[in-house]
Amino acid sequence: MKAIWLGILSSLFFAVTFVLNRSMEMSGGSWLWSASLRYFFMVPFLIAIVAWRGGLRDMKDAMAARPAPFFIWSVVAFVLFYAPLTFSAAYSPGWLLAGTWQLTIVAGVLLAPFFVIVVKTSAGEKKVRQQIPLISLGISLIIFAGVVLIQIPNAKSVELQTLLLGILPVIIAAFAYPLGNRKMMDLLQGRLDTFQRVLAMTLMTLPVWALFAVYALMTVGLPSMSQVVQSLIVAVSSGVIATTLFFMATDLVQGDQGKLAAVEATQSTELIFAMIGEIIILHIALPGALSLVGIGVIIIGMALHSYQTAVAGKKRLRASNA
Repeated sequence: MKAIWLGILSSLFFAVTFVLNRSMEMSGGSWLWSASLRYFFMVPFLIAIVAWRGGLRDMKDAMAARPAPFFIWSVVAFVLFYAPLTFSAAYSPGWLLAGTWQLTIVAGVLLAPFFVIVVKTSAGEKKVRQQIPLISLGISLIIFAGVVLIQIPNAKSVELQTLLLGILPVIIAAFAYPLGNRKMMDLLQGRLDTFQRVLAMTLMTLPVWALFAVYALMTVGLPSMSQVVQSLIVAVSSGVIATTLFFMATDLVQGDQGKLAAVEATQSTELIFAMIGEIIILHIALPGALSLVGIGVIIIGMALHSYQTAVAGKKRLRASNA
């Protein structure tokens, strides 16, 4: 359950992303700056933390050992995750993006066959491709149904192009984040702690973010002071605190696809936090009845994931004590 609570806490800080990205878009800020500034601001904080913990040398060695896959999966986990989210903020309110983002829970379950684990048998070690946990998939589909429900009222009130621009990028992000995160865990095999991993992945993606910033400078000019300040808040809250907490949670349960799915399901609470934040800060109206039903369905799905994890943990404990 520790991993579950860490996941819920991370979702609180992640929700800041949806609220402030929407705020920046509404005030005329470019999504290119919103995306790149977050990662630029994350670097000094993370370097200070990792240096204080004496982990810079080990991190450098891990990055140098396999630079190509390190770069590829860092780009998948961070660039293909955050750039689409900031882009979509121009087309949908934050709470709606946070709801659609819950597709990452379904994505996390479906990604299981892309990974193998080493199992000890009487004949020695054997690589086994992981299976989709059917119970977790069933619960994740409940959450998916909730996502569909919250989108229905929005689909009736906006043009198809705008709807797709607000949804398709989030779907890409929803698959990219768990895929990149799990591939990095598979690549590193525990050689780096959470802070080292987040810093290393951030450093690896800096060239890409630099290209974003150069393009933004050439097309829209410098960001406003308001966008810089809000990007700094997002960097600390979502980039440093939330990402670190979430990676801590996934590190605790790596290798168990059911538990990983449950931890990823905790991100559904972002929807609640984002909606409350937008009502308070941006003064948006409360979502309609059907959207509220969808939110309730998503919360039920997340609760079922947590319950399933707790029951499975008790069964494993009894089996080990038998």
